[in-house]
Amino acid sequence: MKSTKPKKISGKQYLVVASMIFALFFGAGNLIFPLHLGQLAGKNWLLASTGFLLTGVVLPLLSLLAIAITRSNGIYHLSLPVGSGFALIFMTLTQLTLGPLFAAPRNATVSYTVGIAPLLPKQFQDIGLIIFTIIFFVIVFAIAYNESDILSSLGKILNPIFLILLFLVFVVAFAKPLGNPSSAHVTGVYAHRALISGFLEGYNTMDALAGLAFGVTVVTSIKELVNNDELETAKVTAKSGFIAVLGIGLIYCLLIILGAMSLGHFKIAADGGVLLSEIVTYYAGIFGQALLAMLIFLACLTTAVGVVAAFALDFHSHYPKLSYHAWLAIACVGSLATANLGLVQIIKWSLPILMFLYPIAIVLIVLALLSPFFKNDHVVYKVAIFLTLIPAIFDLIVNLPAPLANTNFVKAVANWRMTYLPLANVGLSWLVPTLIGLVLGIVLHIWRRKKEKI
Repeated sequence: MKSTKPKKISGKQYLVVASMIFALFFGAGNLIFPLHLGQLAGKNWLLASTGFLLTGVVLPLLSLLAIAITRSNGIYHLSLPVGSGFALIFMTLTQLTLGPLFAAPRNATVSYTVGIAPLLPKQFQDIGLIIFTIIFFVIVFAIAYNESDILSSLGKILNPIFLILLFLVFVVAFAKPLGNPSSAHVTGVYAHRALISGFLEGYNTMDALAGLAFGVTVVTSIKELVNNDELETAKVTAKSGFIAVLGIGLIYCLLIILGAMSLGHFKIAADGGVLLSEIVTYYAGIFGQALLAMLIFLACLTTAVGVVAAFALDFHSHYPKLSYHAWLAIACVGSLATANLGLVQIIKWSLPILMFLYPIAIVLIVLALLSPFFKNDHVVYKVAIFLTLIPAIFDLIVNLPAPLANTNFVKAVANWRMTYLPLANVGLSWLVPTLIGLVLGIVLHIWRRKKEKI
């Protein structure tokens, strides 16, 4: 029931909600992508960071607003206007991506790559990864199995410490820069289309998907604060979300600049995790590296517990033949197996999945935000999503890594995509079909309403 009188919340409560949103969208793993982006973009870091902030910051905030406006209780419910079958498949793929396939194992490999691997001799790093990931996911399973809030409480202490350490790195790095970002070398596509490349790089944060999947927790907390008033919930979500994304955006920009400056001393790293370790060791030595290792391990552990628990809860809800604990075990074993592919391989294989899921997520967010104007008409949803699905499937196929990328089938799909889909050459083949779908869906909605009145 909606309260007749919404409760106004204080400035302190706004900050509390903002910190919740910050914690949802910014994990230790989010450090690696802006750093790597900075190295690739070089002197074009400003354009690249603008694109990155659109998908890495603005879109996640809009995903929270979409949950608030539609009063959804999760990603399945948000997708339901397209159809129950689509909603189930999209929820499944999203939770697999955030759970055992990519996000959870990435947390393990990031904490190993940044914190542990630099402390080991090179010949022991492969076996070290196996041992580390086994320990990591045994701990994750134990905490999530008992549904303990110890790690969550610990996270409230760890986050400030982690951010203070990061702030110190920024202070030292900008006081004694490794190089000049305005003259740093530009790599590959960032020389000609830094904005779009930064936009696509933002997919790797997976934060828009996380906002759709887990944002209901934040929105529910806000509803309790404002006596379930829907308009006030949307306002508080927007205001506190804006505070949170300002902080996240600032950190992303500083990391991107730091990545560009690092080219004055380091070569382009295989991933941002390696670069972060190199930078911290350069400035703080082995002590700084050891402290970073501990904090990132605990921060990544917190995130991993959250995503595997959410995966198990959602899968148990929609596939109830297996218990929560059974799905949790599957998530942890699957994450353990994926983690041992290594961080570079995880990022490489996650790209085609994200190129498929992100356009759909973007369209769902836009549709949810616009839904009051077309009365949540299912036709608008179905037409827009259908015309987005086609190029999204092509994007998935053409971004498959080697050896699949070299097959005749993938090459044929790539040629067809480049020939018939506008903007395919910049990775936005979905944009024009999606806009056509939105316009067509709204036109059909208006026509149907006029017909009903006759």
